[in-house]
Amino acid sequence: MEPRLSIVTLGVQDMQRSYSFYHDGLELPTSAKPTDAIIFFKTSGCCLALYPADKLQEDIGEGMSKVRPGFGGITLAHNVRSKSEVDGLLERVAASGGEILKPAQDAFWGGYHGYFADPDGYVWEVAYGDCWTFNPDGSLVIP
Repeated sequence: MEPRLSIVTLGVQDMQRSYSFYHDGLELPTSAKPTDAIIFFKTSGCCLALYPADKLQEDIGEGMSKVRPGFGGITLAHNVRSKSEVDGLLERVAASGGEILKPAQDAFWGGYHGYFADPDGYVWEVAYGDCWTFNPDGSLVIP
């Protein structure tokens, strides 16, 4: 397998609500409409997609019965260039209908971060570390 993550698809309950949260609230770019069957957002690196949860479960099929309920042990991360960006993004999330799970604070690993849940409960970390550098396209440099 090539070392690449192409698309992260979130199964959502309400396409309009999720479209509004990510496009209008967080200002992720897309040419899609909230009425489209699937919505792709352009990001640096991999693409973020929204798809109706029931259709995603249907597509996976019987294998869904093997998935554990509750927190799946996965978080999505958005790394930023300053502590003030962490604070600002979490404020935007709260104003857009997201739920702050952990307010911005110093992290045990030496950085600064906070966590939020989107309208469907997907957990995101917003984090700053002074040791991180970014590529010109905004993606994180991984040594």
